Amino acid sequence: MEHIISVTVENKFGVLSRVAGLFSGRGFNIESLSVAPTLDPSMSMMTIVTSGDDRIIEQIVKQLNKLIDVIKVVDLNESEFVSRETALIKVHTKSEDRAEALRIADIFRANVIDSTPTTYTIEVTGDPKKIEAIINLLQPLGIKELVRTGRVAIAREPIRPAAAQPKRVAKE
Repeated sequence: MEHIISVTVENKFGVLSRVAGLFSGRGFNIESLSVAPTLDPSMSMMTIVTSGDDRIIEQIVKQLNKLIDVIKVVDLNESEFVSRETALIKVHTKSEDRAEALRIADIFRANVIDSTPTTYTIEVTGDPKKIEAIINLLQPLGIKELVRTGRVAIAREPIRPAAAQPKRVAKE
């Protein structure tokens, strides 16, 4: 089963290498990896997509927690979360296909971010199924190049019942 693990780490030299080494040293695969600084520049957030049964994921989380520069590890599959991926797709377009490429981009709420007489570069953001769907539709037109970011994810905040919400007083 696929799991998304969120890892907060100290923003130091070699941390990414140690995390990747932990996975490769134990024979675990990283399907997707995204790393960027947080609001606090001394920390970074890693979003790791990996696969395994509950025992393997538990082992990965325990091993990550043992690393010195790791601050917090969360298996996002244990709660509600939101995830997104971005893809840049360069489509080779003949004059008769340009309108079709624009139509497909519009259907997926994608943006044409670059255009030449023979290509469109399309940017699309969404869940992995959306990315796969637009790629499948653009393939017959001729995808020249494709770059994907890998997923980023964040836990959803729990929704409080209406009774627990603070009441706002309307000003007259």
